[in-house]
Amino acid sequence: MSDPVLIWSYLAQEPLLWLTATLVAYLAGDALSRRLGRASWANPVLIAVILLAVLLGLTGTDYATYFDGAQFVHFMLGPATVALALPLYDNLPRVRRAAWPMLAGLLAGSGVAVVSALLIARASGSRGRCWRRWHRNPRPRPWPSASPNSWAASPP
Repeated sequence: MSDPVLIWSYLAQEPLLWLTATLVAYLAGDALSRRLGRASWANPVLIAVILLAVLLGLTGTDYATYFDGAQFVHFMLGPATVALALPLYDNLPRVRRAAWPMLAGLLAGSGVAVVSALLIARASGSRGRCWRRWHRNPRPRPWPSASPNSWAASPP
């Protein structure tokens, strides 16, 4: 094996590599977003996700290995989300005035998410497999339970 392959094998197992890759991907996405005038379609997080997906695909790294290294970012998203409560509370009158537009945006976004998930499932062919599986056995299996007399073991 060549030296770069050996170095990559070693680095790919280190958690710091994937944390660094995540931060660099976000910084690149933010720089690109700024360069494009903060256009709504140039979301830095979306750009970072695309860059990371390409990197993982090119290196053949599975998601579990990536997540082992990037779990610190995942851990910090909880406190960051909770920290949004203070600015929201400080701007409560503004949030109340914008309730209807926010609701419309949430409904539109939810609708787009559902439709895109169905289209992706259809394009990947998984819809047919799910339909055939359901068609063979239309009644769901009962929940596993500890005792046979449990309500979960009885048929619906």
